[in-house]
Amino acid sequence: MIIREEYLNKLKALKDKHIIKIVTGIRRCGKSTLLLQFQDWLLEQGIDQSQIIFINFEDLEYEDLNNYRSLHKYIKENLKKNSKTYIFLDEIQNVDKFPKVLDSLQLNPDIDLYVTGSNAYMLSSEIATLISGRYIQIEMLPLSFKEYCLAKGGYEDRARKYTDYLLSSSFPYALALDSEPNIIRDYLESIYNTIVIKDIMNRKQVTDSMMLQSVLKFIFDNIGNPFSTKKIADTMTSDGRKIDSKTIEKYLAALKESYVIYQAKRFDIKGKQYLKTLDKYYVVDIGLRYMLLGKQAMDAGHILENIIYLELLRRSYDVYVGKVDSFEVDFVAQNQDGNHYYQVALTVREEATLNRELRPLRMLQDDYPKIVLTLDDDPPRDIDGIKILNARDWLLDLEQ
Repeated sequence: MIIREEYLNKLKALKDKHIIKIVTGIRRCGKSTLLLQFQDWLLEQGIDQSQIIFINFEDLEYEDLNNYRSLHKYIKENLKKNSKTYIFLDEIQNVDKFPKVLDSLQLNPDIDLYVTGSNAYMLSSEIATLISGRYIQIEMLPLSFKEYCLAKGGYEDRARKYTDYLLSSSFPYALALDSEPNIIRDYLESIYNTIVIKDIMNRKQVTDSMMLQSVLKFIFDNIGNPFSTKKIADTMTSDGRKIDSKTIEKYLAALKESYVIYQAKRFDIKGKQYLKTLDKYYVVDIGLRYMLLGKQAMDAGHILENIIYLELLRRSYDVYVGKVDSFEVDFVAQNQDGNHYYQVALTVREEATLNRELRPLRMLQDDYPKIVLTLDDDPPRDIDGIKILNARDWLLDLEQ
């Protein structure tokens, strides 16, 4: 079992804090396992098993608790009297009117509450209003390249492991199937079908599954490319499948809510303002992209860009596509310390390519870190204060 240290440490830091801990992320990214690992840690800290209530709402054993009143009654009856009770509610979105339960339980100072959910709908504006100021969200992603390497024995031969990481998927359970590529494909297809049918078509009342898949294929095939909803609609229409921009927006919202895709908005660095057009999209797992498009559709440069984008999210940055005059900075990563600027390229060994990647970074006049990440197996170097680093080493925290 892979210990998800990054997320586990976040939960440890929040233990006994009187706030609801909500772990969100795509199905099968490891949320349930994380809760179980945290429970094991609680037991190691001396917490008694009788102080822990764990309910997985995808388990038929708890089907009777999908009604909010039944759930509330069950928890109240099983609270540990005169001591803290740690409550874990897995896939809470399956419970009707679940915010009422969370809101009520949070009134009790002897309850430490942890929940998970597989779609962002559970934190939509109307629901968040009910639990406003009472929760903290931890967004969970599938395995990072670093976690994958550690699970595969270490950082040696990392060029080959990077390729395996892309082809065999970053979903944790895929590690147990990595010698069976056909089984991995079936596993990813089952995740995809569950998300499309259960999380999108049923909840969003989408009736045309083929059109939804066509839109998703377009996005998967254009990761890292700026485009508008109109461009997608025009492409679909030219292929003989007429669709309007509003329907595209509905599909994109559903795919984002289910954590299949992530949207990177554009940011005017000099003007310090967010732009409203031509966003970029990235996929939560490259294995899903191969499953849907096939390996012949591989664009190694944009796939590397996708991997870097997800890693920046893991490192708790807000990530945007930067614009400086008429040029683009691949990523502006923002946190409380300011900006970090990243360019991503497969190689910069040719002088013309290097200068192209350096140019927008050189135009920036601030003192924030500026980094070019490549797959060149060359020593790190510094050009005019701009670091040129190997992307695999950066992903493994070997180069910063």
